[in-house]
Amino acid sequence: MGLLTRLGISLGLLALGGTVGVLGNQYLSRKAPLEVNKPPAILPASLSLPVIPQNDGNVNFIAQAVQKVGPAVVRIDSAREVADQIPEEFKQPFFRRFFGNEVPIPKEHLERGTGSGFIVSTDGLLLTNAHVVEGTTQVKVTLKNGQTHQGKVLGVDNMTDVALVKIEAKNLPTVTFGKAETLIPGEWAIAIGNPLGLDNTVTVGIISALGRTSSEVGVPDKRVRFIQTDAAINPGNSGGPLLNAKGEVIGINTAIRADAQGLGFAIPIETAQKVAGQLSSKGKAEHPYIGIHMVTLNPELRQQLNETKELNFNIDQNEGVIVLRVVENSPAQKAGMQAGDIIETVAGNPVKTASDVQQGVETSAIGGNLEIEINRRGKQQTLTVQPGVFPSKTSD
Repeated sequence: MGLLTRLGISLGLLALGGTVGVLGNQYLSRKAPLEVNKPPAILPASLSLPVIPQNDGNVNFIAQAVQKVGPAVVRIDSAREVADQIPEEFKQPFFRRFFGNEVPIPKEHLERGTGSGFIVSTDGLLLTNAHVVEGTTQVKVTLKNGQTHQGKVLGVDNMTDVALVKIEAKNLPTVTFGKAETLIPGEWAIAIGNPLGLDNTVTVGIISALGRTSSEVGVPDKRVRFIQTDAAINPGNSGGPLLNAKGEVIGINTAIRADAQGLGFAIPIETAQKVAGQLSSKGKAEHPYIGIHMVTLNPELRQQLNETKELNFNIDQNEGVIVLRVVENSPAQKAGMQAGDIIETVAGNPVKTASDVQQGVETSAIGGNLEIEINRRGKQQTLTVQPGVFPSKTSD
């Protein structure tokens, strides 16, 4: 990342909408590509007729949507064991003279957090955010009627911030699924969750934008095209449902921008469904991966790259997506891709930004053939890449 830093490429900050505390302290959670297939059987699209927005006295369409979905929204209280850090002073030579190797042993404490989730099957499957339950040793799920259950985390996927949790119960109320892919900006958006521990809080806004890339949102390590909404998403709302006017779930509330108001983001429900299916069957989600570092060109960046001697680039265009590095033994390297290549199409679709390339890889099949057209020093070439499974211990 040294080179990327010198080139002025920076990451935005994002506050994830969950809360944790030790004596009331809050924390921010730390914190590729998806294979297209049909939603898993465990999360079928509802066949029931939608609620028609009406205005009957004081009961408007928002109230109807909340009445329909509210019983299926849950509060998730979690705890994870965290080791206290050794004070830096004890690592200094001065203190070593007195303590030798017998420095204080770090103690562990429980770090508690609160988030939201919603029931997707009558036998107790829940969807929530990965950052709400990842690494937890205790998960308590509280239903709207006050009943509590111990939750078991079936799997988490940090690439999409989706998690699947199971409680032992029967005949539970469930949500109805809508379609995020048919949304248009300006539609109503209703968020339900437990911000700051205030159960079943409802906020309302509109769909502000669709297809926000992870880079735009400020979390480039995610593989999600986010829904943007101005419905208030506050700490503790993470994992709760985002609804349309019919009371159908169209997304999972996940984050707010720390540096702005009225900017909330949700994971499209189709993405969550596909990931949940893998988590249910495999305990993990697999994402396509080709193994490159890339960046979107602009005139200033072109000049910086050409002036960086160790790169030995000779870029003659101001737009496009340039490969900065190819990971060793990656699918891209095996296909012949090189640093300095400019990517022009992925699977036959023109690309203008790094996010376009990422999206093209996300929708490819692991082990399949993915054609990528490149420009290498003025010559057009088509490479056939076979995407692999995204490695769990790399950021490429």
